[in-house]
Amino acid sequence: MSHPQTVIVEGSRLTEARKRLLEDHDPTLQASLKVLTAEADKWLQEGPWSVMAKKKAPPSGDMHDYTSQAPYWWPSDTPDGSPYVERDGQKNPEVLNYTDRVYVEKVFLSSYTLALAWFYTGNEAYSKHAGNIIRTWFVAPETRMNPNLNHAQLIPFANTGRHIGIIDFSQWYTSVIDAAAILATGTSAGGSAPGWSAEDMTGFHDWNKGFLDWLVDSPFGQAERAQRNNHGSFASMLIASIALFVGDEERVRKEGHEIQSHLNETIEPDGALPGELRRTRSWHYSTFNLLALTRLALVVHKAGVDLWTYKGPKGQGIAKAIEYVIPAATGTAPWGYKELQFQAFAAADIIRAAADAGHEPSKEAVAKLEFPPEGDLWPLRPAPEQLDPVKANVKL
Repeated sequence: MSHPQTVIVEGSRLTEARKRLLEDHDPTLQASLKVLTAEADKWLQEGPWSVMAKKKAPPSGDMHDYTSQAPYWWPSDTPDGSPYVERDGQKNPEVLNYTDRVYVEKVFLSSYTLALAWFYTGNEAYSKHAGNIIRTWFVAPETRMNPNLNHAQLIPFANTGRHIGIIDFSQWYTSVIDAAAILATGTSAGGSAPGWSAEDMTGFHDWNKGFLDWLVDSPFGQAERAQRNNHGSFASMLIASIALFVGDEERVRKEGHEIQSHLNETIEPDGALPGELRRTRSWHYSTFNLLALTRLALVVHKAGVDLWTYKGPKGQGIAKAIEYVIPAATGTAPWGYKELQFQAFAAADIIRAAADAGHEPSKEAVAKLEFPPEGDLWPLRPAPEQLDPVKANVKL
């Protein structure tokens, strides 16, 4: 039986987990499956969503263009609110004037959860809804998003979009790629999952080609890739992941090698990430950056590039940065920087990913880690995910 051709998580590990779950009745996996299916059942009651649902038109006038407003920028105390000023870490509820950001996050979370739930249970309701969610947002001509982020994180009175808006797709978009890959694998009898056709996969593949071209060639994409913080890390991870999905391994290897200068400049010899430590949520952004880098390491490894053991001229590297967060993650030392909402479990997945890659300090730390209170899904999707997302303070 073929394994899912996923780009982040290793497909063979999904297949092995399913075998242990269904044939060996592994109790740890059964506990995780209970959490997974509970989440999937909730998503069955929501969606699909589309960029066409927003009430306010994008600056381009094309409703197919994804649009979001910068979350940390607030109006001044003037009659018209201009100019907008930044309050780092505090979300302005006005961002919901554009619904795309909220809806696309639902697309990201729901499609992956439902695809995994189908893979482990065979429940066709999960795969059909996952397929409909992905198809509606990315493939169907009437409802699809244009493959660009030209109007992401705009600031009223200042611009019509910014390159840093690419972070709206951060980790979560690559989970949609894995969801589509899981659905495309189908069952042991062959073929795609119910609700996801070969034509759907072709359409999604073509959308990703267009999005990859935009990320690589557009001024926004190039500016974001040049950032020396979590933004640059995520841009590189997005490019490498999409390139792997569409079969461009040369681009994957290129990202794997070019990110090394980024590591040299953004990681201190002791493993600190100064670009993240100056934030009001220094712990969140440090683990967030490492989320991008560990997922990138998983992607480029599939193309023969080893970032796990890479060391810069002063010893900089992903492993060293993970060692820097281990004491706070395991409770053996306090986090010494400003953090509005410290959650030790935010580092759990990145440390487990490093442990799986053979990093000895991470192996030793695993037994001391704190996990999310809602349950641990790592046994069913062994790849790093963001466990402490910044929630909007207003819901649709």
